[in-house]
Amino acid sequence: MKQRLSAVFGSFTRMERVLLFGSLLLVVIPFFIFDKTGYLRLAASLIGVLALILCAKGLPIGQIFMITFCVLYTVISYSFAYYGEMITYFGMSLPMAIFSLVTWLKNPFEKGHAEVKVGRIGRRERWLLVFLAITVTVLFYFILGYFNTANLLVSTLSVTTSFVAAYLTMRRSPYYALAYTLNDVVLIVLWILASITDISYLSVTFCFVAFIANDLYGFFHWLSMRKRQVAKNPTAKEQPT
Repeated sequence: MKQRLSAVFGSFTRMERVLLFGSLLLVVIPFFIFDKTGYLRLAASLIGVLALILCAKGLPIGQIFMITFCVLYTVISYSFAYYGEMITYFGMSLPMAIFSLVTWLKNPFEKGHAEVKVGRIGRRERWLLVFLAITVTVLFYFILGYFNTANLLVSTLSVTTSFVAAYLTMRRSPYYALAYTLNDVVLIVLWILASITDISYLSVTFCFVAFIANDLYGFFHWLSMRKRQVAKNPTAKEQPT
């Protein structure tokens, strides 16, 4: 496992290394300024950064880090009564990260290589996703309201964006990264509101600022991956997978 991780990080380009270490600094520095005690929050943020950049490279090992992040983030959300985040990450994002790991492992671009094959979703499936997203939004609005969730409207929007992002991740679509970018923006608002009550949560806010940078990189890198993969296998260009 150690040798495998060394090989993975050894494959990083200079830009990816700058992005990784810059993101880690953006997490660590605010933690020691605003928090200093919530080491679970620090651990979750660092693991989340690693998960995103590995997923941005299309590597299934990123989903293993994402599974760990989901568990830790569930605990953090519970500590501030963000039950929407808690339910979303434990009841939805965690299972879908597990499913994503399975589908990514089953769909390598080339046999013997870790990089996942970039997928496509057809028009019917897009409409299905819209329907599911609307259904999830309405359902969770009332569920979260019943539990007196803090900042209900923003929490509900977070559920919606998380669902869309997790679904697209499982389907190996490059647009998963854009959906997560939108979710990052929502979560920045959510944790800024939390930091008004407890300044230590401001470190979580900076975590999602780092996430935005990684998700945007992931989107453009996946588009590049798809272009490269299609060049090698032109017949897969328009086929939903």
